[in-house]
Amino acid sequence: MTRQLGSAAAALMLLAATPPQGSWTIGTPLPTARSEVAVAVLDRRIYVIGGYAEGNVDQSLVQVFDADTNAWRDVAPLPRGLNHVAAVGYRGKIYTFGGFAAQNDAPVGDANVYDPAANSWSPIAPMPRALGSVSVAALGDEIHLIGGRDVHSVVTHYVYDPRMNRYSTRAPLPVGRDHMGLSAWNGRLYAIGGRIDTPAHNTGYVDIYDPATNAWTSGAPMPTPRSGMVVAVYRTAILAIGGEQRGMATAFKTNEVYNPATNRWAEYAPLPEGRHGTGAAVLGDRVYVPAGASVPGGTHQTNTLLIFSTD
Repeated sequence: MTRQLGSAAAALMLLAATPPQGSWTIGTPLPTARSEVAVAVLDRRIYVIGGYAEGNVDQSLVQVFDADTNAWRDVAPLPRGLNHVAAVGYRGKIYTFGGFAAQNDAPVGDANVYDPAANSWSPIAPMPRALGSVSVAALGDEIHLIGGRDVHSVVTHYVYDPRMNRYSTRAPLPVGRDHMGLSAWNGRLYAIGGRIDTPAHNTGYVDIYDPATNAWTSGAPMPTPRSGMVVAVYRTAILAIGGEQRGMATAFKTNEVYNPATNRWAEYAPLPEGRHGTGAAVLGDRVYVPAGASVPGGTHQTNTLLIFSTD
């Protein structure tokens, strides 16, 4: 499939002509400054997993924010330290897949499940291929693992069945990429942005997967091509927040929103400071973005908790 990277100009024409909406506030800081973490949510708790911290790129640290008590605490660490892990909350547990054992390098096929009731991790069937920076989302009774990188960006599309503890394959991503956003909405998956091999080759692609047909279609491209950004379903739209690109002095502050119903993009209030290398958790009408880096690459970590709302 042939596609062009120069999609930003066409996408900008699709931006809704309205002032940026929403605002950001600062929440309780994390106990540890971190970046290149995985973020997952269960109930009203936000899990920040692995990544770079305290001078190490292979942290096993797992910290949890309780939105009801507004406090952080440590829980059982990952079985081994990794960065760029894929994590998702599914039916009362946290599932993690892949990651890098070195700085953005040395991919692994590790897969584990965390039980908050027991505060313990258990191994599950390893991924069929060792990959880091895989994009993950739960859809129906399955967990989809799409893209990622070993030596190069891949088109791989695995589906993990938690009941059977096994993987199957589905239609591959039209263009292989890593550091990509992935969200599930209204029975479909939306693969947004990401890079082809390096942050010098960022994309604005929006690829939409329909499990009923096992096929991908294209959506309106993201106005600002980015990788390493945060994506999250917020109300009836998908946010794409922050990100990085080679040569930037600071990470993106950009906060763009995609409406699947209209296939159009709009701008929301930008981040107060650039961010990449983190994730997002949506609790009610708020989007929580914990930690991450304010400059491209892995040289700087933060302990901030940024909170977005349109209320």
